Amino acid sequence: MKSANSLMSSLGTTVFEVMSALAREHKSVNLGQGFPDDKGPDEVRAAAADYLLNGHNQYPPMMGIAELRQAVAEHAKRFQGLEVDWQSEVLVTSGATEALGDCLFGLIEPGDEVVLIEPLYDSYLPMVRRAGGIPKLVRLEPPTWRLPKEELAAAFSDRTKLILFNTPMNPCSKVFDEEELDFIAGLCLKHDAYAICDEVYEHIIFDDRRHVSLMTRPNMRNRTVRIGSAGKSFSLTGWKVGYITAAPDLMRSIAKTHQFMTFTTPPNLQWGAATGLRLGDSYFTGLAQDMQRKRDRLAGALSEIGFEVLPAHGTYFVTTDFRPLGFNGTDEDFCRHITVEAGVTAVPVSAFYDESVQAPRHFARFCFCKHDATLDSAVERLAAHFRR
Repeated sequence: MKSANSLMSSLGTTVFEVMSALAREHKSVNLGQGFPDDKGPDEVRAAAADYLLNGHNQYPPMMGIAELRQAVAEHAKRFQGLEVDWQSEVLVTSGATEALGDCLFGLIEPGDEVVLIEPLYDSYLPMVRRAGGIPKLVRLEPPTWRLPKEELAAAFSDRTKLILFNTPMNPCSKVFDEEELDFIAGLCLKHDAYAICDEVYEHIIFDDRRHVSLMTRPNMRNRTVRIGSAGKSFSLTGWKVGYITAAPDLMRSIAKTHQFMTFTTPPNLQWGAATGLRLGDSYFTGLAQDMQRKRDRLAGALSEIGFEVLPAHGTYFVTTDFRPLGFNGTDEDFCRHITVEAGVTAVPVSAFYDESVQAPRHFARFCFCKHDATLDSAVERLAAHFRR
């Protein structure tokens, strides 16, 4: 028989599914996969439930229901000062991962170069390669994760179609500051490149930092594609509701890709997401404060056990160096070890690097968007194990 697509067939199962399956097998406290224990805001869930029972449950418009697209535009104005035309510049997708696929398949021609920043979310590389793009990887180094400007500039060329990056950044919890964003913008302008900005953690940001979208930087309004997620902003990751903001010229190709990818997203979930985006500022401030408190709870406890905990300025995650504990294996060995022997699951950070290049092998990522009791149980198990 003829073989299937060689690229997709060669890929392994995502590390999140592998570690979550191992956690289930060993009844481990799972701090690997990034989904909150909280149910999400009552009013958001109630709005979706009411629409399901009383609303229109047939195909919604391909671009998304008007109420959500309007809410996305209002949200961009409120938090980023952006003027967005909801009719021509907003698209609703079935999650931010579909949004990424729509953008990459819609904008990349085979042979185009795409700049990516490691460590990176694990879907980026397969999507870029399947779209025919040639990845040009630039690496951030712990513990500061500062942007290496010379290396980034060298990665750009006249063949660069776009840069794809995530801020706040999973897995290393970095938040790009204005000076770094302006440097990236300058390279995009110099080389006539676009930017796809994965901003799903835009409201989960700590220590009085502020999320700044690259779309707000000078001359980047028409070159930037902005991706958001109701799942992250409202602790409803199973809903898989994402949204894209882009100038009309870019949106046309992205929307045509979406048209033949999923076409639509459940209308009741779109209605709920619109309700969420219109919540008062206190909700978004409270979300960040609560996640910062959880970060501090887990990070402090892990430090006491003996982990070296790296700074975390946003997202759901803390990165730890486990070498001070005396473990001499790889990060995959370590994560399997603590799952089986301590009953706590984390994710190896090397999974967020290109397999063809040597990656750091001594970091584990822990997720803190859990109930306090869950975090405390994990800490107790780890403390008991490493005291032996």
